[in-house]
Amino acid sequence: MKLVTLSTGLPKQISTSKGKELVTGICKQTITEAFLSFDGFKGDDVADKKHHGGPDRAVCMYPHEHYAQWNEEFKCQLPPAAFGENITASGMTEAEICIGDIFTLGDAVIQVTQGRIPCNTIDQRLGYPMMKNMIQTGYTGYLCRVLKEGMVQSDDQITLHKKDSHGVSVLEANSTYFHNPKDIDGIRRVLAIEALADDWHDKFENRLEKALANS
Repeated sequence: MKLVTLSTGLPKQISTSKGKELVTGICKQTITEAFLSFDGFKGDDVADKKHHGGPDRAVCMYPHEHYAQWNEEFKCQLPPAAFGENITASGMTEAEICIGDIFTLGDAVIQVTQGRIPCNTIDQRLGYPMMKNMIQTGYTGYLCRVLKEGMVQSDDQITLHKKDSHGVSVLEANSTYFHNPKDIDGIRRVLAIEALADDWHDKFENRLEKALANS
């Protein structure tokens, strides 16, 4: 596991790929260090607080490995932190990381809480149909809460502190959420994770109720 880029940014108005104006925090700048609090990195924030941010979603992470695939697929060269992530990391794909896994990140400690639900702000910024492809593949990245505050530097190591005992990968949870809404057993596997973000817990509970009602 390796930290590739550390990025933060505050909401600002941008011109989208279609020439419209949008206020968003997706445009992050790579930095050398930042303090990570329970609410997120100092100097970082989101515009849409209903769907982004909060203690369960304080840190956004995206696997560096996917950049090569998207660059090839869309014949482009994506900028650093293209998806608005704080941490771009290698060796930490959705298939390798489980919800509930705990990592040491510099002086801080973080815990994976849910897969990311992509929004069309990514498409508006980059000008490519990323959201659809991220959902299809499950290559969404994921979100984390902060268990211990501390300084994080761009050359810090990311180390596994503790694997979650349920063993539900982000990719498995993404597959259940996006593609298998009637998979009762799969939904229950996700709901059994104590570390699951409250928002995702509510969403999966709703899925379970509907699946049981139609079974």
